[in-house]
Amino acid sequence: MKIKVLYEDVNILAIEKPSGILVHGDQRTKEKTILDLFLKKYPKIELVHRLDKETSGVMLLAKNRKAHEFLKQQFANREVKKTYIAIVNGWVKNDRGVINKPIGRSPKDFRRHLAGRGARGEMREAVTEYKILKRFFSQKEKFTYLEIKPKTGRTHQIRVHMKFLNYPVACDSLYNPNGPCPKGISRLALHARSIEFKNLKGKIVKVESSVPAEFKKMIK
Repeated sequence: MKIKVLYEDVNILAIEKPSGILVHGDQRTKEKTILDLFLKKYPKIELVHRLDKETSGVMLLAKNRKAHEFLKQQFANREVKKTYIAIVNGWVKNDRGVINKPIGRSPKDFRRHLAGRGARGEMREAVTEYKILKRFFSQKEKFTYLEIKPKTGRTHQIRVHMKFLNYPVACDSLYNPNGPCPKGISRLALHARSIEFKNLKGKIVKVESSVPAEFKKMIK
């Protein structure tokens, strides 16, 4: 599989992750992962952050330990600016908003996280900003196209927060298994559009990933 490189310097790699590929492996799967694809060329490469398997878009990788620690510190300090686009079920009521709701574990499914009533375990701060780009119909169903900026980096944060608002991400098999999908989309309708960070020379770098073709058809 050929992965598009969006930015590269001696320390950092930014790639365009396709939907449907894991970023790293586990004991249960033998699938090729993002790390597997780059380890041969960059034997010291490390993950800086993660995207869910079905999420596409821009993703950062560190080519060495120094870069890994440098970038991880920026994530920890919330200095990295991330922008996503998503298609969600329903017409979101407010044109823009902020979801400030801690996230814990679902008591019913170990794979899922939960915001609001019923969440279990450690409740971790989670803040997500959103802005409506377009409301539209597809196959007589209502959908909203959003720009989303997570201010924290919790597991499944955008998916959990949109579910909390009752506008779950379209085609999400884990959090929205029975919701309608827009025509032409058969994957999680979530894409990492851009990321802004500081490289090891202190320069601010913004890397953008193109809008997926199937999303463009929805929002003409």
